Amino acid sequence: MAVGVQRVQGRILTPRGDLGYGEITFGERIETVAADGAGGTPAGTALHDTLTWVPGFIDLHNHGGALGAFPSGSVKECRKAAQYHRSQGTTTLLASTVSANREELCTQVERLATLVADGVIRGIHLEGPFVSPAKPGAQDPSRIVSGNPDMFEAVIDASGGTVRAITFAPETENVDGLLELCKRHDIIASLGHTDANYATTAGVIAKANALGVTVTATHLFNAMPPLHHRKPGPVGAFLAAARHGNAYVELIADGVHLDDAVVDSVYGTGAFAVSDAMEAAGMCDGCYRLGQLDVTVTDRVARIANGAIAGGTSTIAEQFARFISRHEAAQAVRFTSTTAAEVLGDTTLGDIAPGARADLVGLDADFRPVVVYSGGSRIA
Repeated sequence: MAVGVQRVQGRILTPRGDLGYGEITFGERIETVAADGAGGTPAGTALHDTLTWVPGFIDLHNHGGALGAFPSGSVKECRKAAQYHRSQGTTTLLASTVSANREELCTQVERLATLVADGVIRGIHLEGPFVSPAKPGAQDPSRIVSGNPDMFEAVIDASGGTVRAITFAPETENVDGLLELCKRHDIIASLGHTDANYATTAGVIAKANALGVTVTATHLFNAMPPLHHRKPGPVGAFLAAARHGNAYVELIADGVHLDDAVVDSVYGTGAFAVSDAMEAAGMCDGCYRLGQLDVTVTDRVARIANGAIAGGTSTIAEQFARFISRHEAAQAVRFTSTTAAEVLGDTTLGDIAPGARADLVGLDADFRPVVVYSGGSRIA
């Protein structure tokens, strides 16, 4: 159904900066953006004129929310999870699985492919199972296996080609075969859950670059050795690659997975926010599941029995509000939308400009989502 021309007014934030108070007209795409550049928000009579407008948030690593779990839920439950995050301003989302066996993964990606076809999610992110057993995080160790291109291809086929990213450890077996499949199917190689050294990590990044495969680091710092001045490890390799434009790095900037000072110290070209949310996002403290593992959430921090953090409970909107309190508006927009759009290779996302897709989020004075448009249609 075609979307008619609409208009909203308010403060407009873009990856180029704070445009001040202005007006956006849009159908499915943005048609015009007129702003005064003053940064103020005068009283007015237009729709939503007291809100701050930002591009729709993008989350490339998300396991669910509102009691819906992308790794194990039914189509209905997964749809509920996606709709929760969309209502919170995340208009573009990759649904993340966890380590599982071939049959489990094939079954689940078939379910998730339904949501891709419906336009509810952008695609699927496989987190595992080809990760390091030394750095499982909240992955079930019994489901972790060495790199297996045949298994990877079977899952891709079961998904109907909707897999857009895979997390694997750079030290796993058959990396060349995994990267060849990433190239063939335009899949992002997200390296993580790793115990690799600097040289191994840098070598895999170089191989991916040579093939034209986009590289990201799965939740930088988490589930990998820490950065040490004599053993830079994978963190050092990812940061060096990002500095030269050869990789991007995920940061879970929720104040739990990473201290704000760490986020600030590494933020720059190539860094973007992810939620790593699980089914407890949007819910109260209590007992939940992540894949095959039991999770307890206390004070909004999710942990499995051994104490390891088990995904997140934040939204990208919450991370935006946290980040913009310490950074300029343009940086906050790039961190929560524009850079992730670059990772996807989609120039229609991550901006408020003529021709961009009309994914718009209206935020209140505390940067909480009040109104959300996806492709010009109001969804919240």
